[in-house]
Amino acid sequence: MITRRTLLRTGVAASATLGTAGLLLPALTDVAQAADLDASTIPKFAQAMPVPQPLEPYSDDGDADVYKLTMKETTAEIVPGFRTAVRTYGDSFPGPLIQATSGRPVVIHQTNRLSVDTSVHLHGGHVPAKSDGAPMDLIAAGGGRRTYVYPNQQPHANLWFHDHAHHMESENVFRGLAGLYLLTDDVEDGLDLPDEEQDVPIALRDARFDSAGQLVYVMGDRLRNVVLANGKAWPYFEVATRRYRFRVFNTSNQRFFKLALSDGSAFQQIGSDGGLLPAPLTTTSVFLSPGERADVVVDFGHYPVGTTLVLKNTFGDQSAPTAQVLQFRVTRRERDDTEPLPDTLRTLPELPAATTTRDFKLSMDEGPATPGAMPMAYINGLVYDSDRIDTVIPYGSTEIWTVTNTNQRMPHNFHLHLVQFRVLERGGKPVTSGPECGLKDTVSLLPGESVKLQATFTGYRGEYLYHCHLIDHAAMGMMGTMKIV
Repeated sequence: MITRRTLLRTGVAASATLGTAGLLLPALTDVAQAADLDASTIPKFAQAMPVPQPLEPYSDDGDADVYKLTMKETTAEIVPGFRTAVRTYGDSFPGPLIQATSGRPVVIHQTNRLSVDTSVHLHGGHVPAKSDGAPMDLIAAGGGRRTYVYPNQQPHANLWFHDHAHHMESENVFRGLAGLYLLTDDVEDGLDLPDEEQDVPIALRDARFDSAGQLVYVMGDRLRNVVLANGKAWPYFEVATRRYRFRVFNTSNQRFFKLALSDGSAFQQIGSDGGLLPAPLTTTSVFLSPGERADVVVDFGHYPVGTTLVLKNTFGDQSAPTAQVLQFRVTRRERDDTEPLPDTLRTLPELPAATTTRDFKLSMDEGPATPGAMPMAYINGLVYDSDRIDTVIPYGSTEIWTVTNTNQRMPHNFHLHLVQFRVLERGGKPVTSGPECGLKDTVSLLPGESVKLQATFTGYRGEYLYHCHLIDHAAMGMMGTMKIV
């Protein structure tokens, strides 16, 4: 549970303010904070967006691909002209990219050379409990080690990994402890999708900097006003006159994105958290809460060379710097030999009959905060307690969960460990098409919203989490523990 010792450790005090994306959120302000870097002075579209390259395994001779990663602090040029201290996996900011194949395990030996404890969670991964990165399964600061085994006994999906050490996960992720994990299988490989240089992962997030170019961490902060794409502030990306596949990850602590091209052009969404959708979806925008992913195909073939397009965030204040994300530059003509997307991308199994229904209510203190007190966050009226089992689930059972955001001003979302789920209803209306008709592990909940989910709990027994993936809210207590027995 959140204690006074924890508050002193993070060095924050509470106040209530106007929050991310124009929604009221509790924010915590650092009373000793230096002056902020003026976001309007950061040149936009002046840096090339880097594309993460797959790590080479330390060993791949046996029955698994083996990696070694060391968590350490380094510096990176995020804002032009500044070197910013960041926390990394293997000196990489943005984080490293691991490519994996369904049915072939990945083993990662993690060493923690940071000054804070850590725990690594594979977000969306179907993994044994001892490798899930529980909040109290810590890798000790100053050289602690832990081995994570990911069996990859699940279909293709765009996963990512990040810190999950309770009370520290929010700051650790904000300072850089996040990486990408692309899992593929024969279903995905059998499609003629854009690949190689035209298959581009993009990790989005926001940040706040002081006048010296250093990250400013404040839990629940509303002043994170610089958008990063693959670790660069407002970069550009050069494209040819052909189709590109963009795997977009929202790795923010609490910012929501509604992404659209500046000319309003349509594109095709082909996937979400748990891999490909059943069929391509033609759309002009994708909506991502923290932790969610979208897989999209954009065709630049009808633009003349020299065209520039801005990827915009249309969720929130459109006069704010955060309304822009990155710039696409059409720089050359190039032949596109990929086939048009098929009408069917994958076939999802029929939903089995559910045997249990449960209700989960997400809430958080809102309104003026008591000076010196931290807003608390709850699931069914309780803050997270690592010694408490909140939900006991029989192995192999199928359940329907109704999750409701009971707050009037604060957004949340809901992330389930171990399994992917299907969204049955949103706001009482059936979900039969659209971006939420595929496999999901994270779902958004704006104020007053309710969703109905169905999941089958199989594969592994043990203790796993469910929580809000606005990571600051999880750190404030909006987490629960389920035990698969």
